[in-house]
Amino acid sequence: MERHSVIEKNGEDSKNKEFKRKNSIGIVAARLFDKKGYLETSLKDISTEVKLSKGCIYHYFTSKHEILYFILDAYMDHLLGGLEEELGNIADNSSKIKHIMFRHLMLYNNKVPEARAILVDANNLPEEYYKAIAFKQKKYAQLLTDALSGFFDGRMPVEKSRAISYILFGMSNSIMHWHNPDGPIKLEELSEICYDLFMNGITHYKNNI
Repeated sequence: MERHSVIEKNGEDSKNKEFKRKNSIGIVAARLFDKKGYLETSLKDISTEVKLSKGCIYHYFTSKHEILYFILDAYMDHLLGGLEEELGNIADNSSKIKHIMFRHLMLYNNKVPEARAILVDANNLPEEYYKAIAFKQKKYAQLLTDALSGFFDGRMPVEKSRAISYILFGMSNSIMHWHNPDGPIKLEELSEICYDLFMNGITHYKNNI
C-alpha cells in the first residue's frame, strides 16, 4: 500500500509539474498573440520568450494551435469555475445578473491577453478544438440567460433572453479594448455604470412585454 501511495504521489507531482510548465508557456504565448497577433507569432518567438528550446515546447504541445487551445480552454475554465455554485447562493435574479457581470469584468481584467485571445483568435482553431471552446462558451452564456429568463418571469422567449445575454457580454468585452485600469475611472465604478445602464434598459423592456 505504501509503495502504491508513493507511485501515486510521484504521478501527481509529475502532472502538476507538467501543468505548471504548460501554463507558463501559455501565459507567454497569450502575451505574444496579444502583442504581435496569433498568425504573426511563431513557435520560435514563443520558445525564445519563454526561454525553452523548440524541442522542449514540442514536448508539451504538438503545434501552435494546441497552445492556443490550451490558453482558451483554461480561460473558459477560469470563467466557469465555481460560478454555478455562487449563483445558487444568490436569491434574486437581478443580483445574479450583477454578480455575473461584475465577475466577468474582474476576471477579464485579470487575464486580458487570454480574454482578448478568445475574442480575436478562437476562429483560428481547428474545428474540433473550436467546437470544444464554443461548447463551454454556450454553457457560460446559458447561466446568464437563465438569470435573465428569471428576471423576465419566464415571459421572455428564450431566444430573446439569449440574445440579451450576448449583448451584455458584448458590452462588457468591448470595455477591455479601451479601458485603462490605471486611469481615472476604476473598473469597479465602471462596472456599476454598465450595470445601471443595462438594468434600466431591460427593466423598461420588461415593463413593456
